[in-house]
Amino acid sequence: MAEVRPPIVEDEKSRQLMLYRRKLNEYREIEAKLKELRRKEQEMQKEHEKSENDIKSLQSVGQIVGEVLKQLTEEKFIVKATNGPRYVVGCRRSINKELLKQGTRVALDMTTLTIMRQLPREVDPLVYKMSHEDPGNISYAEVGGLAEQIRELREVVELPLLNPELFKRVGITPPKGCLLYGPPGTGKTLLAR
Repeated sequence: MAEVRPPIVEDEKSRQLMLYRRKLNEYREIEAKLKELRRKEQEMQKEHEKSENDIKSLQSVGQIVGEVLKQLTEEKFIVKATNGPRYVVGCRRSINKELLKQGTRVALDMTTLTIMRQLPREVDPLVYKMSHEDPGNISYAEVGGLAEQIRELREVVELPLLNPELFKRVGITPPKGCLLYGPPGTGKTLLAR
């Protein structure tokens, strides 16, 4: 009779355990790859939506710029379009109606004339630059060669403000302003500062 060997349980058990670990590692790698692919898919989906919005905005009809003249009701406004006419228009629900006061610039939909959004104030860069000019700190002592003009300017501008009783006593109405004239480069702006 042939000898029957008992099955080697230890070798089979360790082999199955090793196989299980290998499969578990493969599963974890596949799971990590799946997470990465899902993340990439979300990024691509966001990029796709942005591209769709860009395409829609390029294909959409432009908007009319207008200015709010008056609020009629909670939902209706009188708006003057830049091309001239005035309209009674509605407003999108997402816009804060408290910000739509008289003089506010808005964008109107071309077809429905609905207020689509509030626009920033229109500022002409040249006018803004001129209105915000820094005059600096210049005293009359720093202006040379214009002593006579400085004296006349002080008589016209400063004297009525500092001593109005002198003009009342003499019976002269104080001047409301003065005009500085002359060729360019003679110090008019410097004196005005």
